Amino acid sequence: MISISPKTQSHDAKHKRLADVLRSAITEGKLTPGDKLPSARKLAELHGMNRHTVMNALQNLVAEGWLVVKERSGYRVNTELPIFSSQQIDTKVASTPRIVPQFAKTLTPVSSTKRSAYRYSFAGGLPDLHAFPYDEFKRFLVKACRKTNVSHFHYSDIAGCALLKSQIQAYLRRARGLVCDDLLICNGSQEALSLVANAFINPGDGVAIEMLGYPPARHTFTNAGAEIFALAQDAEGIKVEALARCLEQNKVKLLYLTPLHQYPTTVTLSVPRRMAIYQLCQQYGVFIIEDDYDHEFHYLCPPLQPMAASDPSGIVIYISTFSKIMFAGARVGYMSARADVLAQLVARKQLLNHKNDALTQLAVAYWMEEGGFERHLRRMTKAYQGRHQAMAQHLSELKAKLDIDFEVPQGGMAYWVNSKRDVSRLSEKAREKGIYVQCEPEFTLDKASSLSHIRLGFAAQEVEHQQAGLGELFALVAELEKNHE
Repeated sequence: MISISPKTQSHDAKHKRLADVLRSAITEGKLTPGDKLPSARKLAELHGMNRHTVMNALQNLVAEGWLVVKERSGYRVNTELPIFSSQQIDTKVASTPRIVPQFAKTLTPVSSTKRSAYRYSFAGGLPDLHAFPYDEFKRFLVKACRKTNVSHFHYSDIAGCALLKSQIQAYLRRARGLVCDDLLICNGSQEALSLVANAFINPGDGVAIEMLGYPPARHTFTNAGAEIFALAQDAEGIKVEALARCLEQNKVKLLYLTPLHQYPTTVTLSVPRRMAIYQLCQQYGVFIIEDDYDHEFHYLCPPLQPMAASDPSGIVIYISTFSKIMFAGARVGYMSARADVLAQLVARKQLLNHKNDALTQLAVAYWMEEGGFERHLRRMTKAYQGRHQAMAQHLSELKAKLDIDFEVPQGGMAYWVNSKRDVSRLSEKAREKGIYVQCEPEFTLDKASSLSHIRLGFAAQEVEHQQAGLGELFALVAELEKNHE
C-alpha cells in the first residue's frame, strides 16, 4: 500500500490540495499506471481529512483522466494518462548563428500606448465609449447564444450572417437612400480596404487619394505595391482638374475618397464635384472606393446620399463601419459593390479569415431588429450635436485670444482648426502633458506646405472635459509659438 504526504501547504480547499498531491505523485513517477491507491478511509486518516473530502478529490481526478475506479477494486492510476504538457525536445545546435528573417516588406511597429493613458483625448473618430448601452447589448449576445442554430458556428457564411446583412440593407435603404443587392461583412473598414487593395492592385498600379487623407488607407495601398498619386484639395474637396490631370498622365486603377466629412478636413464634397469626379472615373475605367465612415452624425442639414446610391456604371465600392456608432472592438464593418467585384472580395476574405465572429454578428442583427441600434444612434447624435456646438463656442472664444481660424463642419466627429502656427511638434508636446491630439503633418503627403492645422475630435468627451482640455492644448500652442520666436 502506498502512502502519500503533501509537500506544501496552500490556501486551496482541502479536496483540491489532496488532488494536487496525487496528481503530482503521478506526474513525478511516484505513482505509475496501474498502481492501486490506498482506500478513501486510509487516505482520510493519512491526511487528517473527512472521508467525503477525500472522495471529492478522487472523483475529480477520475473526471480529469488521472484515475480509474472499479467496483470492489477501488481507485487505480489510469493506464492511459492524459496529456498534460508537450514533449520537450532539445533543439539547440552548437554555434548556430541567429537567422535573419527575410521580410517581404518591413513595417513600422504600431504604437502600444493606450488612449486611456491620456487625461484628454481629441482623437478624431473616437465615440463616447461610456455611453454605449452595454447591458442592453449583452441581452442580445445572450439571445445569440440561446437561439442560434449551430450551423452559424461552422465555416460558412463567409460574406456574413444573412440576418445581419438583411438588417443593414434595410437600414441603408431607409437612412442613406442606398439600395445594396448584397453586402460583405468585414472585420472593420480596414479589412475591407485590405481586401480591395489585394483584389485590384499589382505592383506599380496607381491609386489616387486625397493629399490630406486617412493614413491607414494610404499605408494599405502602399503595402500592396501601389504607386500613390496625391490630389490637391480646396474648400470643396479634391480639385477636379487635379484628378483629370492625374488620370490623363498616369495609369490609375482606384480612387479613394471620403466624400462626406472628409478625413481629416471634415469638408463635404459638393454635388457638382461628385458628378464631375464620377464622370472622369467612368471615362478612364477607374473604380471609386467610397469610405463613408461616420455618415450618421450630421447636424446642420440632411447629409448627402452616398455616391454609391447613384452608380449606373457600377464603379463605386462602398465601405462603412459600426466602429463610430458602437466601439472599435466590435469589428463590424461592411462593403457593397456590384456582383462580380463582391464575389472576388468574398473569395479573398475566405483566404484571410473565413468569416467574422458569429456571436457578434447575430447580436448586432438582433439589436437592429429590435430597434435598439437606431435608438442608440438617435441618443448619440443628439449628444454629439451638443458637443459639436460646444466645440464651436470654445474655439470662438480661443479665436478672439489666439488668432486661430476654423469652419464649423456640417457633421462628423471632429473640427479642422488652422492654428496659424507651425504644429509639427505639437502632437509630441501634447502627449507629454497627457493630451492626445493629431496634427496636419500626420495626414498630409505635401511636406512642403505650411503645416498649421489641428484635428480636434469632440465626440468622446463631455463638454466640461472638452473645454478644460482645449484650454491646456492651446496654452501649448501659444508656448510653441514663443519658443519658435
